Amino acid sequence: MKNWKKQPENEEVAKYVECYWFLEKEPEDNSLNYPQLNPDPSSHLIITPPDTVFSYEHKDSVQTATGSHWIFPHLKTFAMDHSSPFQIIGVKFKAGAFYSVGLQGISAPLDHISKVDIAKLLGSQTYNSKFFLEQITEGATHTCRLLDEALLPWLLQSHEDKHSRLVRQILPILADNAIAEMGDVLHRSQRTIERSFSKVMGMSMKQVQSMMLLESLLNDLYLLKDNDIHWADIASKHGFSDQPHLTRYLKDTIDNTPAKYAKQRNLTIDVYGDFEFD
Repeated sequence: MKNWKKQPENEEVAKYVECYWFLEKEPEDNSLNYPQLNPDPSSHLIITPPDTVFSYEHKDSVQTATGSHWIFPHLKTFAMDHSSPFQIIGVKFKAGAFYSVGLQGISAPLDHISKVDIAKLLGSQTYNSKFFLEQITEGATHTCRLLDEALLPWLLQSHEDKHSRLVRQILPILADNAIAEMGDVLHRSQRTIERSFSKVMGMSMKQVQSMMLLESLLNDLYLLKDNDIHWADIASKHGFSDQPHLTRYLKDTIDNTPAKYAKQRNLTIDVYGDFEFD
């Protein structure tokens, strides 16, 4: 298994792109074939060979994508088919970025996987998926600089308005503040804040706050061995009223109880690790 994660170097690109990441599953790797992708408020651009097939399953619904595709913000947990070897370069956009950088006529529908032509997206036949994947052998820094270069002309066409600017203020403080108090914190009416947030994000502050909590919780659990997990302590640390409250939360967000999750460890962070910045 090979992986890395790196932040953009270009400041204009970094306004909208949180990080680039790379993941390769080689034939000899014995990792879990169907890892679970937990809910995420960000859009990910997946750059992969045109003949590679991926599937994303939630309960009785299955979405498939051949070649490069978008994973749009999702409230659901997807089971991904990673049973075959693959190479992926991922571009993780910041939450809400697609509102400003989205292409004409394209929205970011929740829980949706959508095929994308990389060369058409970036306006150059040079910048296709094969080109970027061939750069991997030159190293992460080289690959990411080329991604900066390729993305910059598109991102420079982005638009900002009062709604996107307000959401940029909301997101960094959302995890640590009560939603009902956001109006007071930002000196805006609560109605204005909620309307702008919904317009930009396509979901509520409560939904995004829940995803932020889940990410923090999963990062903590990843660092613990099974015998070191004390669910009452975890519940208290992350602000749950008690352990049953935590159990209900995990069943709602990842469709699993704490005990089953600890036994399965089947989310992407468990299977592929917590990518550290290169």
